[in-house]
Amino acid sequence: MQFRLATDADVPAIAETIALAFVDDPAWGPILRLPGDATADLELFWAPFVRGALRYDTVWVVDDGASVAVWLPSGADEMTDDQLAEVQAFVDERLDAEQRGAFAEIWESFEHHHPAKPPHMYLSLLATHPSRRGEGLAQQLLAENLRAFAERGLPAYLESTNPDNDRRYARAGFREIGSFTAPIGGGRVATMWCDLPG
Repeated sequence: MQFRLATDADVPAIAETIALAFVDDPAWGPILRLPGDATADLELFWAPFVRGALRYDTVWVVDDGASVAVWLPSGADEMTDDQLAEVQAFVDERLDAEQRGAFAEIWESFEHHHPAKPPHMYLSLLATHPSRRGEGLAQQLLAENLRAFAERGLPAYLESTNPDNDRRYARAGFREIGSFTAPIGGGRVATMWCDLPG
């Protein structure tokens, strides 16, 4: 497995991987479901998240987008104002009234549950392209990232929007510190923390 920091040129491939990985996510899937065969359009929703994190040199890719980890330093703005406007425009133009309300609610839940201290790294998104699932790419990438952060004295935080992944995060060293319910479908979102080793 070869992983590296992502660049602007990687954004389309990364956004595609995230869109495909999250289309059936218990929390995000119902909120972002589009009519007909419009899954590819979800890349437009996720791309600003990726571009926002690129500012901090905290987006890693495996094999040019087969798997991706989007991290943010704690306290950092997830996106610029222009990028936030792109996301909001997508929500306003492509989602129905229930979905728009659910997006606002889940966004607020993420913000409310995110710990302010101590300084840490925040795993905003972790995804693997469906064609590469089962190879352990995301787990290996996550382990490498956590090792590098530990060397800098930084613990880590994430929200697991798919309970099927909770055990994988637990194996990587995360423990659940809280939870909330997704506004459509009632999916459980676990908030998880990874302490420094030792």
